Amino acid sequence: MIISMRPHATRDEIKHVCERIEEFGYKVHSIEGEERVVIGVVGVGDVTACLESLEATPGVERAVRISAPYKFVSREFKAEHTVLRINGLEIGGDEFIVTAGPCSVESERQIMETAEGVAAAGARMLRGGAFKPRTSPYDFQGLELEGLKLLRKAKQATGLAIVTEIMSDSDVGMVAEYADVMQVGARNMQNFSLLKSLGGCGRPVLLKRGMSSTIKELLMSAEYVVAHGNPNVLLCERGIRTFETATRNTFDISAVPVLNELTHLPVILDPSHAAGKRSLVPALARAGVAIGADGLIVEVHPNPEKAVSDGAQSLKLEDFRAMMRQLRPYLDLWKEARLAEAAAAV
Repeated sequence: MIISMRPHATRDEIKHVCERIEEFGYKVHSIEGEERVVIGVVGVGDVTACLESLEATPGVERAVRISAPYKFVSREFKAEHTVLRINGLEIGGDEFIVTAGPCSVESERQIMETAEGVAAAGARMLRGGAFKPRTSPYDFQGLELEGLKLLRKAKQATGLAIVTEIMSDSDVGMVAEYADVMQVGARNMQNFSLLKSLGGCGRPVLLKRGMSSTIKELLMSAEYVVAHGNPNVLLCERGIRTFETATRNTFDISAVPVLNELTHLPVILDPSHAAGKRSLVPALARAGVAIGADGLIVEVHPNPEKAVSDGAQSLKLEDFRAMMRQLRPYLDLWKEARLAEAAAAV
């Protein structure tokens, strides 16, 4: 359920409503706006009795049952688009944010050269894996803590916010100390212990769609993070597994408008993992801007031929610069569309 309080409802009225909700055995999750408070209600109980009681409670404007199984991340719970504030940036607002960097942090020279190069080309956040989930146990697994320290050094040199992957709930505290954004990879999208831990990590979470997961399953995973206390979730479409073999994955670009209808959370695209081939990345990136995503996350490496992971899909620095130039006219149209959406919402 969602309980919409009347504009400028008093603190005592809000407190009383929360107490009534808890008396029915439900949990409370509130969002405070400038003029009103919206209270989310989750749990198991007598919904009809609770709704009837709350509708008659002072300060309540309306009480509505949420039909979506994902309560807190649904448009029913929050109609306006969520804007995440990260290191001075706003994702989901009126700026398109590009995140770029290597699949894995390999050395100080590699990450510093990449960070400086992508920052100069217009990227606002740096991606880089310190912990790497690999299909083979014999492949490079990441520099771990040393990799996190190198990412911090790159941030200090460039000002780029850091996005890095978290694989285990036991590492949440350590990774949160260094990262601005905690990335949950496709393989861990339904690692529910990890998702619960990220609910209390104090950092925004970038949640990638699993390679065989539906949009509903992605939203249910996001619900785990939000329901456990962290409303700052960023969704990422990175391609899904189909019968097609021409690309590494099939880029489900329709996921962007579908998600924008279903959820208030920001949505970005990962053309690198979708394509698996660097020559296809710029075209998919342009398509991502055109369809209305909030940003991109792209793999870039100073020498992809020598990369220890994902070299085939990583752009060279000069290719990334060219891609960013190619995006400019698309970004102008993107900004016009955002302004039109904002005006229509008023």
